[in-house]
Amino acid sequence: MRAVDLIQKKRDGGVLTAKELTFLVDGYCDGGIPDYQMSAWAMAVLFRGMTPQETASLTLAMANSGDQVDLAPIAGIKVDKHSTGGVGDKTTLIIAPLVASVGVPVAKMSGRGLGHTGGTIDKLESIAGFQTELSREKFLEQVNEIGLSVIGQSGNLAPADKKLYALRDVTATVESIPLIASSVMSKKIAAGADAIVLDVKTGSGAFMKTVEDSEKLAQAMVEIGTQVGRQTAAVISDMDQPLGFAIGNALEVREAIETLRGRGPADLTELCLTLGAHMVVLGGHAENVAEAKELLRQQLNNGQALEKFKQFIAAQGGDATVAEDVTLLPQAAEQVEVKALAAGFVSAIDAEQLGIAAMLLGAGRATKEALIDYSVGIMIGKKVGDPVSEGETLVVLHTKAQDIAVEEVAAKIQSAYSITAEKPAERPLLLSVVTTEGTNRY
Repeated sequence: MRAVDLIQKKRDGGVLTAKELTFLVDGYCDGGIPDYQMSAWAMAVLFRGMTPQETASLTLAMANSGDQVDLAPIAGIKVDKHSTGGVGDKTTLIIAPLVASVGVPVAKMSGRGLGHTGGTIDKLESIAGFQTELSREKFLEQVNEIGLSVIGQSGNLAPADKKLYALRDVTATVESIPLIASSVMSKKIAAGADAIVLDVKTGSGAFMKTVEDSEKLAQAMVEIGTQVGRQTAAVISDMDQPLGFAIGNALEVREAIETLRGRGPADLTELCLTLGAHMVVLGGHAENVAEAKELLRQQLNNGQALEKFKQFIAAQGGDATVAEDVTLLPQAAEQVEVKALAAGFVSAIDAEQLGIAAMLLGAGRATKEALIDYSVGIMIGKKVGDPVSEGETLVVLHTKAQDIAVEEVAAKIQSAYSITAEKPAERPLLLSVVTTEGTNRY
């Protein structure tokens, strides 16, 4: 078998077998297939696409390229959740304890933030003492004891994906939906869950900018899950503006705690209830999404979700008293108001620009090696549809003393806000859901 023959086969619209795709993945990982051949193959995939069976075979080959997490010692149906990345997306902090509180085990590996999207692990590490690295034995033991653990992603989880993604990033082949889908699902499958719920973001703050492309990606990922025997569902949600009001690590933990108390922002609460409900259904603890949603709403109102969050934080060495006193979280030295330059209605917010603004303050990383400041970030005062007066506060920056980036950040935020004379039409948060039965618009 030769790589050049497989490149030509895909270039000409042929369908590669599982054996051929495994040959490509293994050869690229061990250095037998050079970058220039793998990039030629990726470009052929970008133009020619892949069948569902090809995409599933590629996904399994990448999942098998490194560590495989065996969750069999954990009782029950293990359900994982993945977001394609957004701004202000702190849903895992809420959904994991919420779903665990009704008896669905959550054994989750999460990543760190890079660029304008935040990482769950960074947010959890803003809690004093919290440990994101546990031994496999402790990880499994904790899920069996309290139903929940969230740890950092293994460095050897789907290494083929890491290597291929880096290549795609510099060869203009990132946009291929089969390659995006296999990238996401290879890590989820290697992480060992029995069922997977996907939050596919769409809009200005997301990788996929249109609903149509987001649905195509969701359909591809659900098909992969089905092909490899994992129950999978995907929700398409809006990221044309940040989720909730907080952007930044400690600020987002604070907002997550408020949501677990039943006092969170309406959009964040609704999304968490919806994603959590799908997890509960796949986990076998409810007959349908409506029933599961009501069950989870009760857990927010009766304090059980917050109690599970406390157990989770304490079990991983963190200071669980933050759940009662959020002032124990890191706090920035200064707060700076960014004011509106005109009166009217907020008609649009460029979520990506707000995410970049938070990164410039120190809440995110421009490179993998960059250090972050857990205390800094942005609190949004005005969202799409809100009326605003000239000089009224749009956002509050939480920043370090005498931060030289503040003026640049303030200008970026003002340009990210569109203010018009007329109130815009309301854009729904939840756009569609994709399951094995098909795609349904909300």
